[in-house]
Amino acid sequence: MKIRSVLSAAVLAVAATFASTQALAQDTYTLRLAETWGPNFPIFGDTTKRFAKLAEEMSDGRLRIRIDSSNKHKAPFGIFDMVKAGQYDMGHSASYYWKGKVPETLFFTSMPFGMTAVEQYAWFYEGDGMKLMQEVYGPHNLLSFPGGNTGVQMGGWFRKEIKSLDDLQGLKMRIPGFAGEVFAKVGVSPTNIPPGELYTALERNTIDAVEWVGPALDLRLGFQQIADYYYTGWHEPATELQFLINKDSWNKLPKDLQAILKTAMRVSAYDMLIQSQDANAKAWATIKEKYPNVQIKHFPDSVFKAMYKANNELLKEVAAKSDLAAKIIKSQEDYLKQTRAYTNISERAYLNTMAEVE
Repeated sequence: MKIRSVLSAAVLAVAATFASTQALAQDTYTLRLAETWGPNFPIFGDTTKRFAKLAEEMSDGRLRIRIDSSNKHKAPFGIFDMVKAGQYDMGHSASYYWKGKVPETLFFTSMPFGMTAVEQYAWFYEGDGMKLMQEVYGPHNLLSFPGGNTGVQMGGWFRKEIKSLDDLQGLKMRIPGFAGEVFAKVGVSPTNIPPGELYTALERNTIDAVEWVGPALDLRLGFQQIADYYYTGWHEPATELQFLINKDSWNKLPKDLQAILKTAMRVSAYDMLIQSQDANAKAWATIKEKYPNVQIKHFPDSVFKAMYKANNELLKEVAAKSDLAAKIIKSQEDYLKQTRAYTNISERAYLNTMAEVE
């Protein structure tokens, strides 16, 4: 009887352990995500919804993401602080918005005259990009992951044609990030205005020019109705949004849910890139058909050379002030040199050949 009692106790203990493990495996986790964008904002907002859906489906309902848009939390440019403080578990925004708080963050969105989307993704995932990004965000109790790419952004809408550097002197333009600093160095007066106010600011001459994203999102805001000159890009050749995660929230998740979260972020980021390509192509076709007043322009060589020179000077100044910034700049420059050599004999060569044939 004693042996039978001991065996029964052992069986019960094993059963209890199994039941406990099963219960733990079925625990659900709800993460609150704050995004810079308004409700149902196209492409950017689609990305967070797609991410949440993927995470829930892959986890069989154990991982749920609750999204609060800017109309709910009322702080579109407060994502960094809210996630850092733990008010939200996650955020979706753009890294260069935090350059006033942590200057090194701006390198992880896009840099003037920098990498294309494919080149930059390779730097993130095969080069030092992810490691350096965590080095920047780690001290703030944050993790950062690529959150979706727009591809090459257009250079902006201008009410007057830019024929020389003289035309930029005193020109008031909405343009954020490092590009705003470059433009300032060549005479422009840059400013950052929330998306909802851009059309009115341009219409009322509060600003003379506006850079937003590309045809898909620009068409929606109506810039083509009041500005005739649409300039090609140079400043953001691979604009990457970001997912921010509070480290404490991350550490509470089981390893399998952390892996699912990483996968959902990576897939939804890639999906945003192809969605952007498709949407921009369709929007540009619409603009060409319905707004024949719009002219595609390239900045004159003299302007490009001045901006390129200003960009290099600013990078040297930033590197001199921060060892970490210097390390990031060198990593990007070295990777760009290597990857661009191949881009030149592959994609560039193909496009040049097709241009000749067509």
